[in-house]
Amino acid sequence: MKFNFKRIVVIAGVVLTPSLVMHGVSATPAASAPKAVVQTVPGMPAVTDADNLYSDTRTDQLSAAVKDDLERIYVPNLRSHDVSVIDPKTLKVVDRFKVGQAPQHVVPSWDLRTLWVANNAERSNKGSLTPIDPRTGKPGKAIDVDDPYNLYFTPDGQSAIVVAEARRRLDFRDPKTLKLQYAIEVPQCGGINHGDFAIDGRYAIFTCEFDGSVAKIDMVARSVVGYLKLTMPKVRFKEVGNTFNPLETEICTTRKGMPQDIRISPDGKTFYVADMMADGVHLIDGASFKETGFIATGVAAHGLYPSRDGKLLYVANRGSHAIHGKRKGPGSVTVVDFASNKVVTTWPIPGGGSPDMGNVSVDGKWLWLAGRFDDVVYRFDTSNGKVDKVAVGAEPHGLTMWPLPGRYSLGHTGNLR
Repeated sequence: MKFNFKRIVVIAGVVLTPSLVMHGVSATPAASAPKAVVQTVPGMPAVTDADNLYSDTRTDQLSAAVKDDLERIYVPNLRSHDVSVIDPKTLKVVDRFKVGQAPQHVVPSWDLRTLWVANNAERSNKGSLTPIDPRTGKPGKAIDVDDPYNLYFTPDGQSAIVVAEARRRLDFRDPKTLKLQYAIEVPQCGGINHGDFAIDGRYAIFTCEFDGSVAKIDMVARSVVGYLKLTMPKVRFKEVGNTFNPLETEICTTRKGMPQDIRISPDGKTFYVADMMADGVHLIDGASFKETGFIATGVAAHGLYPSRDGKLLYVANRGSHAIHGKRKGPGSVTVVDFASNKVVTTWPIPGGGSPDMGNVSVDGKWLWLAGRFDDVVYRFDTSNGKVDKVAVGAEPHGLTMWPLPGRYSLGHTGNLR
């Protein structure tokens, strides 16, 4: 894929001209240093490349375990309580089936053999997880689970982590039977929902949507390390109909952010946190647990997805600062260069939209995202940002596409490594 790095990007009135810079090229090449070895927690697969922890999710890294699985897009529809199934080759909905109440995300299991639909049954005690067989695309019998807003897996594959958002709790369960093993209370993390894991698996950072902060969890000691309040920018983007215009900004009077998705950098040092109120991505140093920067992207930054080569980060900007936004808002996708942390380009949705959660296709050519407030799914061409739309059920949320390349899944909508 090719992008024009000389393209001028205007953000909040500041002109940025990203460029590629070569550093320290010696006339006489020095002896190459040995590759760094990451000491992972016991049971976690070894890190193949310490400079790019996404190296096992490249286009040619499909596991033998998924070779017979159907190529499908699974879309959980929050308000219609069902899942739409799309054939990505035809852009047609080929199946639709009922699941539990308020399905939020479709999550690949650690061993890549089950897709779990997280039905968190908002404001009730009827939460459940519905298994889907990826070979047939058909659902199985749901298992009752308390408040499963989201689902992750420990890097060693020994536990499924049910993110009990309303309970401010992480429930560690058997990854097959879902029987409760233990729980970690996270009392100062209101709206705990999305997370990602350190390169060595020793800690994780989860976002606290309603407290404007993130929480660091020691995965070995099974305890909360601490909380970090995110810094709000002085200005943010203004919602201006269905047109993305980076010149239209407003003073950010909101004192508290609303962090959503979180993803770790390829080298394992920085965590990127999408903030729906700040209209951009916070940069967090994982080791010191301090905020180190901020990248303005678009109205209501929400979902984060690395490109297949691990060089770019796609940021889905949902187009509304409201939890329940209007149709045809100024939704967009911003492309960020991991190496420089600069914006490469931004793709608006013609006519407006609300891109939310999803993933990147195996070949890296397509970015699939749910259109949360518009009852559609978007397919972005990653070479030019062109958008196709597929109508689905009511309020689509955390879709996943399957199969995906990688050795094992850490959860969410397909965070594979």
